[in-house]
Amino acid sequence: MIILSFSACLKSADKTNNGAEQNSRLEQSEKVSGAELRKEASSDAQEEELPTKDPQGNDIKIPENINAIAAMAPAIVEILVELGLGDKIVAIELASVGIEGVREDAMVFDMMAPDVEKLISLKPDILFASTISQLGGSEDPFKPLQDVGICVAYIPTSNTIEDIKNDIMFIAKATKTADKGRMLIDNMEKEIEKISNIAKTITEKKKVYFEIAAAPTIYSFGKGVFLNEMIELVGAENVFADQTGWMSVAPEVAVATDPDVILTNVNYIEDPVAEIKSRDGWQDMKAIKNGAVYYIDNMASSLPNYNIIKALWQIAKAVYPDKY
Repeated sequence: MIILSFSACLKSADKTNNGAEQNSRLEQSEKVSGAELRKEASSDAQEEELPTKDPQGNDIKIPENINAIAAMAPAIVEILVELGLGDKIVAIELASVGIEGVREDAMVFDMMAPDVEKLISLKPDILFASTISQLGGSEDPFKPLQDVGICVAYIPTSNTIEDIKNDIMFIAKATKTADKGRMLIDNMEKEIEKISNIAKTITEKKKVYFEIAAAPTIYSFGKGVFLNEMIELVGAENVFADQTGWMSVAPEVAVATDPDVILTNVNYIEDPVAEIKSRDGWQDMKAIKNGAVYYIDNMASSLPNYNIIKALWQIAKAVYPDKY
């Protein structure tokens, strides 16, 4: 991780074809910024007290007035839109194209190799970025923005639902929309409580295999990923709960888990459910024989923001249709 130190946004600390390889690389880089840094960044200070650290733990100085925002991750863009700030977003990255609520003239950039001169010309008051942007090379791609006095706030990929809530509040407080941020989180918690109450009545836990990248390069996940937490919230068990983080899975290993339900959020092939059902050697799996293979919305299940609630309900209804 590159250490940056500039006037406007001082830094003191250190989702490809299938998207999964990128996630596995992220796992190692995110370990430097734990839950304590996130909580500090989204502390219960009064709304007018702007955060002085970003969720990665870097010292930042946020302008009092924010009229132009650059958002270099789709999860961040969706949060800003829900906070009512879509009309202030002047720059987004490629994966955010098509998100509703963003102003039509917002310019599009490559988050790994942005045209920094064009980005600077937009004069954003703040740039929110995913730490994945720091993995593309030896130098932070947004360093030139800090050189000219633009604040850059880094948000690591969330590993838990608590991380997601803290990141929402960080963005909300940084943009002086803390009340709306709290409303988002309150709504999330109410929906989670509904699901948790039903899950408590489930006595026989089903085994779930969740695939985030299709054959031939199969990826799934273990504990330490918010999707694992979501499977547990609905009253089920991840077949790879004994593993940690994003993981490559050999086909024979997946078959050996013999899950009750198979879920996939793969969106880069035409019919991921049919593809799984047609795999050689998978026909005798319990989930395949029972037709228990389901698609979960990719954006809702892969972007760490309030929309995970949509995916949570989809998972719940897919795994326990008689309960939810």
